[in-house]
Amino acid sequence: MKTDQIQSFVMRYLEAEKCDILEKHPAYVTVKLSPSADRELTYRPYYWTLVERTGATPETMTCTFVFDPEAHKASLTSANSTATSPVSSDLQAAGSTAAQTTANPTGTTAPAAPGAPAQQDSILGRYFGFVPTQMTARVPKDEVTFGSRRLEQIFQAVRNKGRFVHLYEHYKPEHQPRSSPMSTTAYETWLQVNFKVEFACDMKRSEIHSLGFHMVTGEICENFQERLLNKRLSPRIPAQVYMIPDKFTLPRAVIYLEQYLETILRNYDHSWAAEAKLRLEDELQRIRSYYEPLILHAELEKKHEIDTQYSKRRQEIDWQFRPRIQISVINCGLFHLHTGNPAMN
Repeated sequence: MKTDQIQSFVMRYLEAEKCDILEKHPAYVTVKLSPSADRELTYRPYYWTLVERTGATPETMTCTFVFDPEAHKASLTSANSTATSPVSSDLQAAGSTAAQTTANPTGTTAPAAPGAPAQQDSILGRYFGFVPTQMTARVPKDEVTFGSRRLEQIFQAVRNKGRFVHLYEHYKPEHQPRSSPMSTTAYETWLQVNFKVEFACDMKRSEIHSLGFHMVTGEICENFQERLLNKRLSPRIPAQVYMIPDKFTLPRAVIYLEQYLETILRNYDHSWAAEAKLRLEDELQRIRSYYEPLILHAELEKKHEIDTQYSKRRQEIDWQFRPRIQISVINCGLFHLHTGNPAMN
């Protein structure tokens, strides 16, 4: 993945999780995480256990995700070089902070100046008393590049949440007669399954097959994901809609989709598998010509060790070169779409 693709994917994830974008730059983004994103991206199980038990308002973390480390360093260098009087400004800020947080001899803090923002309530302050020291929040920075731990964590969060969806089409007729304002619209149900097919040997090739199954007629539609791209989908059922009853159960629909995918794969050219078997036999012959003389002329106490090594090597070569087709399910969903039939009164 390229940098712009990673940035687009991460921004879509942050917007879907309803995170607050504090600063956006071509090289990085600073966000205040939503509670759901904080649970997935930050490892704070004890904090969230405390929040759940006490019912307190959660205080989520603020993070900076760096998409282009070189451009991010250049922006920091440019910002530091254009800053004016950094030492004096730091001293003024420190003096202002100290003046605001100075405590009275009785142990209570001095009253805040008019117009100064009130200190936010926190969990520690609520249960352990007022803490007079003002702490600067730490903003962790993570590189979100291809292969990074943070990007893989976001991928896993998306996979977990998008494994199954249940959505309705928001359909609005272009010309609705005024005489029948209470007309209802018929919706039909489709089961979509996105399969990942891997053709594996010492080389690997993968394909994605998006299949849709009509739960009423049994029709199977290929490239079903493309059919959904131009539709407005929502998890809430629209008003004045009735569902056509399904004639197929979900287990039966899955069986039909698997049989259909198997028929597609049978019509493929499988010459790659025959070529992989030839490479497998050639590699087995090569290691056979190396290990068999060793076992034949080895001492008795060493024969078992060499034979074990030979057997392990054969298993590795067989796993690497033997052709196979692996099928897995990426995600699936139930979609209730407009039938295209006229509305009913």
